[in-house]
Amino acid sequence: MSQIRADHLTFSYEGSAEPVFDDASFTLDTDWKLGLIGRNGKGKTTLLRLLTGELSGRGTLSKSVPVSYFPYAVTAEQMQQSAAEFAEELRKGCELWRVICELSELHEDSEILYRPFDTLSFGQRTKVLLAVLFSGDNDFLLIDEPTNHLDVQARRAVQQYLSSKKGFILVSHDRDLLDACTDHILVLNRKTIMVQNGNFSCWQENQKRRDQFAEAENEKHRKQIRRLRQAARQTAEWAEKSERTKIGFDPVREHDRCISTRSFIGAKTKKMQSRVKNTQQRIDREIAEQEGLLQDIEEIAALKMTPLKHHKETLVTVRDCTLQYAGNSAPVCSGLTFQIRQGERIALHGANGCGKSTLMRLILQTAGVLPPDDTLTVSGICETASGLIISYVPQDTSFLHGSIPEFCEARRLDRSLFCTVLRRLDLSRAQFHKDISEFSEGQKKKVLIAASLMTPAHLYIWDEPLNFIDIFSRMQIETLIDACRPTMLFAEHDSRFRENIAAETVCF
Repeated sequence: MSQIRADHLTFSYEGSAEPVFDDASFTLDTDWKLGLIGRNGKGKTTLLRLLTGELSGRGTLSKSVPVSYFPYAVTAEQMQQSAAEFAEELRKGCELWRVICELSELHEDSEILYRPFDTLSFGQRTKVLLAVLFSGDNDFLLIDEPTNHLDVQARRAVQQYLSSKKGFILVSHDRDLLDACTDHILVLNRKTIMVQNGNFSCWQENQKRRDQFAEAENEKHRKQIRRLRQAARQTAEWAEKSERTKIGFDPVREHDRCISTRSFIGAKTKKMQSRVKNTQQRIDREIAEQEGLLQDIEEIAALKMTPLKHHKETLVTVRDCTLQYAGNSAPVCSGLTFQIRQGERIALHGANGCGKSTLMRLILQTAGVLPPDDTLTVSGICETASGLIISYVPQDTSFLHGSIPEFCEARRLDRSLFCTVLRRLDLSRAQFHKDISEFSEGQKKKVLIAASLMTPAHLYIWDEPLNFIDIFSRMQIETLIDACRPTMLFAEHDSRFRENIAAETVCF
């Protein structure tokens, strides 16, 4: 049994206002199946890069085993080659027969190792790279978001595969994956780092109890602080009143006093003032304890959206629709028939490449939100209600660049309100001064979701909105949609989100 140990680890990026890690200490067993969770930007990928040695910080980070990182960086040249040709370049000493054995556990045919890598689907590429990763011995594996962009079948195959392995850190925002594949959770809290036995659901249940206890203790502290402050005020008033009587007295009304009484009154006043000082110190200690209780509570800040009411009940009609791109021998999808009525939340469900995004773009083109696509041939009917306003979150974020003020100006959004929504999605203020192209993928998605939430619309079309979005924000968005009940058409491979949100599912 080997261990990875961090002692007083501190790290910050150059120019950053706050450190990513500040005096962090923890110990990990290399036999664990460890899930790593935390808000976007809290340092999950940074921690993996520290473990690989790509980054270095203050303090000590010791490990007695070599580590390997997933996903591998595949070059443009390698994309044109087969995985069999460049597998050893990714993992030194990689043996092809072992990769083939791992692929069989992923329910994938070994022939994909001999096809050009760029002809493989996202799911097939992920499976090949995971097979290469697990083809070695004795390494502790760092697996960063293995299921992004994967359809349900590919996710299930990866889930079953990882659940049979051990000796890894898995960074994922997929709650089902974390529940199925992990036996320990490493949580990057707001102020601290915590390691706990069990999967994500165990951690979540325990965290709820800890939060409830902290809130109850915090309320006790608040009541104690109020009592102490009242006592301090009263004692201070008595001390001040006593001090005023120290000099001068009426010999007729206060016939029992003499000049020597002054020292007695002074001593009594000093004692009262000392009591006030001691009470204030107790107040300060209570406040410090109160703040410590709440430092790690993940508050799910309330979000708002303003769905519009359309004069027609049916907003979109798709009838016997077949979609085919020019040059393709087969249609992307065929025979689609469904309607979107006001208040409905419809999920598009199917494998990668089955036409979900194409259908969404067709609806957007029909409504005049996107320009027509000359390469797409459509047979059948796709109609949208007149005057339909649609708010769209695309799958791709690569087009985002420029500052937040420029983004708000281009979309006619109130900048102050937009920044408030981003803060509620836990985007730090330090990010507001950066170019959006420098944001992480999760932060870019939050920019698009915040813009969509601020746009009053009859219909919200979201194409895989949760890719790279952290678990806490996913639950926050679920709560919002459940409360506001907007009309939605969305595609999302996070099965728990889809089950919680969708009232109806269209299967491809």
